[in-house]
Amino acid sequence: MFNTKEKKERSLGANLFLKAHRCNSPKCVHTRKGYRPGQHGQARHSVSDYGQLLNEKQKVRVSYGLRESSLARLFRTASKNPGNTANLFVQLLERRIDNAVFRMGLAPSRAVARQFISHGHIMLNGRKHTIPSYEVHVGDKLSVRPQSRNDAAFKELSESLKKYETPAWLRLDREKLEGEVVSLPKDQEVPFDVNLVIDYYSK
Repeated sequence: MFNTKEKKERSLGANLFLKAHRCNSPKCVHTRKGYRPGQHGQARHSVSDYGQLLNEKQKVRVSYGLRESSLARLFRTASKNPGNTANLFVQLLERRIDNAVFRMGLAPSRAVARQFISHGHIMLNGRKHTIPSYEVHVGDKLSVRPQSRNDAAFKELSESLKKYETPAWLRLDREKLEGEVVSLPKDQEVPFDVNLVIDYYSK
């Protein structure tokens, strides 16, 4: 059976951490097979300028698990606001609640975070929230729903989070499995060249 997530990462030539814990282990596909999938995957490939732009855009789409229409809408929003479009674009991506749950360490990947939210395991400001695309704001509080904390996915989470470091724009109480957005995302490290993505959508 094909592992479609790892196949996407190999096609794009980047570790996008789609496979949660596996991506941080020797089993990571980029450790074992650092070349494109398919019969001619190890052959040298020439890529056009447009192909490079498209490749970077696909990294964003796959990494954050977005549809093309959603990604294009975020670019339009970023480009209409004053300031650096590239920085604003990354900020909008990072402010999605599924990404915030992932960055806090409450989920091992964005895909799992989306599932947790859709299934009602995550609370926003004390109320159950089920929309993964919601844009978080400074002061928003995220937590695991009390009724869900005995589920297998969360039972050992407090222990595994002891060595986890959240980004500077988030705060996490590891014992209570509660976090807060303390500032807007800034200088977040991402596995793609955001300027090439902006060039793609600007054409």
